[in-house]
Amino acid sequence: MDFALDARTTELRTELLDFVDTHVAPAEARFHDELEALEDRFAWTQAPVLGELRAEARSRGLWNLFLPASDEHPGLGAGLTNLQYAPLAEITGAYGHLAPPALNCAAPDTGNMEVLTMFGTAEQKERWLEPLLDGRIRSAFAMTEPDVASSDATNIETSIRRDGDEYVVNGRKWWITGAMNPECEIFIVMGKTDPEADRHRQQSMLLVPRDTPGLTVVRPMHVLGYDDHEHGGHAELRFTDVRVPASNLIGEEGGGFAIAQARLGPGRIHHCMRAIGVAERAIALMCERVEDRVAFGRPLSRQGVIREWIAESRIAVEQLRLLVLKTAWLMDTSGNRAAHSEIQAIKIATPKVVQEIVDRAIQAHGAGGLSQDFPLASSFAGIRTLRFADGPDEVHKNSLAKTELARQAARREGSRG
Repeated sequence: MDFALDARTTELRTELLDFVDTHVAPAEARFHDELEALEDRFAWTQAPVLGELRAEARSRGLWNLFLPASDEHPGLGAGLTNLQYAPLAEITGAYGHLAPPALNCAAPDTGNMEVLTMFGTAEQKERWLEPLLDGRIRSAFAMTEPDVASSDATNIETSIRRDGDEYVVNGRKWWITGAMNPECEIFIVMGKTDPEADRHRQQSMLLVPRDTPGLTVVRPMHVLGYDDHEHGGHAELRFTDVRVPASNLIGEEGGGFAIAQARLGPGRIHHCMRAIGVAERAIALMCERVEDRVAFGRPLSRQGVIREWIAESRIAVEQLRLLVLKTAWLMDTSGNRAAHSEIQAIKIATPKVVQEIVDRAIQAHGAGGLSQDFPLASSFAGIRTLRFADGPDEVHKNSLAKTELARQAARREGSRG
């Protein structure tokens, strides 16, 4: 494994660092002010500064970095591997409310674009993928439900029933990221088409336009007190006899669970890449704060406990980065399935460790760390969310342990043979 940055990644990283330093970081305060002035606070895409940042990012070639280029969509992807994208996603994670959407690399649009790229029909790609790649619309992924334990995706109860040339959708969803944004024009909805099939073949995925009769955005959901309007909010949805053409089916009937797994693997590593950026910014803010503050006659930076926090944070973030890079390398060289255990490992480790680092930074800032004057409190809420997003810690730990038990059993059997 060679983790040295190649020439292409080095070039993009240099460009991206300059873009973040000269455009994104100075725009943070303006972005929040413009959001507060909007009539609809969830319409974050309408903040003028974001439009300016997007235009600048495109002019620099910093657009759709997450998606490999193809003959079908020339110029709309950077053609990067996971290993190349990792250090770039980390940079954007430090300014998570602004940098990813500026580069058209914000969840859940990224995962939805990947789904449409892999499984969409030519018609679906023309109607929905092209405007998403161009940044003209937003999207949402509707899987989680309030009435079942959605940590087991086979529990999904939303009904998708075939009726002639249409599908009829009935059910409830919640925590649907980005759904409050009025520019979220399309939902990828997971539901059951055949409750009697094998448990992993009961589900299907369907494209449901926002303006379809019977689709209701019930309310925004708050995350530890934040409405997360900078990301378009999280919503509860209701589907009541929602009818869409049968051509809106993604893939085949019964393929929804497999599509979800194909979507969530890259999504999980992207979350972890960006989370490392959150940790790096928290460490930088912590170091700056403790140099400036004096307590008990000397700067906080000379207090033993503070130095211990800084040292442990640096060690931890370097360990995380190596594990994420190894996972990215495996995904590139052996495929997502071969990297399954590593994807689970980073999904377990990253939010937990980054949460601890952000918590130390908050503590170092005193009461200010809990306030809106620093990004740490909202970062803490966002990172804590990752311990649920794309599967809770406990599910990944259980699966990873089962894999390890099987591997060790095979090793013992091999040594006896």
